[in-house]
Amino acid sequence: MREGMRGLTTRGRSFLAAAIAAAVSAAILGEKDLLRVAVLLAVLPLLAAAYVGRSRYKLACNRSLEPHRTPVGASSRVVLRLQNMSRLPTGTLLLEDRLPYALGSRPRVVLERLGAQQASSVAYTVRADVRGRYEVGPLVVRMTDPFGLCELSRAFPSTDRLTVIPQVTPLPSARLPGEYAGSGDSRARSVAVHGEDDAATREYRMGDDLRRVHWKSTARTGELMVRREEQPWESRATVVLDTRAYGHRGEGPTASFEWAVSAAASVAVHLRQAGYKLRLVTGAGVDVNADAGDGDGLILDHLAEVRPDKRIELSTLVQQVRQRADGGLIIALLGSLSTAEAELLAGLRANNATCVAFLLESSTWLNLPTKARAEADRAHDAAALALLQSGWRVIGVEHGARLAGLWPQVGRGSQGFALRAAMAETVAGGRR
Repeated sequence: MREGMRGLTTRGRSFLAAAIAAAVSAAILGEKDLLRVAVLLAVLPLLAAAYVGRSRYKLACNRSLEPHRTPVGASSRVVLRLQNMSRLPTGTLLLEDRLPYALGSRPRVVLERLGAQQASSVAYTVRADVRGRYEVGPLVVRMTDPFGLCELSRAFPSTDRLTVIPQVTPLPSARLPGEYAGSGDSRARSVAVHGEDDAATREYRMGDDLRRVHWKSTARTGELMVRREEQPWESRATVVLDTRAYGHRGEGPTASFEWAVSAAASVAVHLRQAGYKLRLVTGAGVDVNADAGDGDGLILDHLAEVRPDKRIELSTLVQQVRQRADGGLIIALLGSLSTAEAELLAGLRANNATCVAFLLESSTWLNLPTKARAEADRAHDAAALALLQSGWRVIGVEHGARLAGLWPQVGRGSQGFALRAAMAETVAGGRR
């Protein structure tokens, strides 16, 4: 009863206030009929509080998300199944599922009655325009009497997680560059053993067969070296996402960083479908080897949470990529670069890796004055030229560009960009 009294609604408290006022008026005026009205007004909220306060329903709730992983801008369906496990029917139930602000307003559903051992399902849809992982729940059940005089809340502790992943754009088929093309197709291939005179070796480990010792390498390095186990030909690719906050411009879903994240997701999914052994590296410390069965989901889940970081420098990203660099194909989604930063990326050409850069012209995501735009273009061209001179293939990306339209340039190279950058260098040299 005490809990029920605490749950009185504004209407219930108004009834009690009216009852007290009627009782005081009846005592002053000596009107017995007015006293009967006061008793009736007081009894109604008290009965409602007793009815709701003593209701001990055993309810079970199950929530399912269809799907639990959805792209930005798409909807997900949330299904709630509520079952009355007790032998008594319930009264009116108000269901409210708690949601973060990014998923919209909290849905409210009214169940008039749920019989003994009876179950009922309700559904609603949510939509997010921002990447991330969002907690759905817990479910709050509000029990009330038929007159709305008393209301108590019960909450289920369970929650579910909705992952909003970046948009994945289907990419057209293109002949991808690579050092090794043993099959003659568009895959970048690598092989562990090239021959007796150029064997891939490693340091001797306790237990290695001495018959695998490679004496030429041992004599050259001064340490005992053994041949590696022969490995089958395989396609390897690394997708690199630049997360430097100062390398990107714009805000919200239309920012240059969001374009880069969506492009990284699209390239990663496309390469995995083409049979590549894929690795994803970001400046935020994410280093994912997508070799598992749900490799696409693993990559997309990581990209759902990646954010630009003001503390990240390009040298950190390059060092992270080089920690396990093993050749193959490297595709980098890069923000604005200085010439010095572009020269740092030359180190990724080790092991004769084929490097392709989608270089974002971040200044096009802003409305800059003519002079500032010209300076930004010169800085962009200088960085592109430095990448080209180190052996990178460079594809410029302006605001509004579509990845599907730029993707064929990965196979054709960056001749147009190289000509533009070379002309800029020639003009600058003539001025000097």
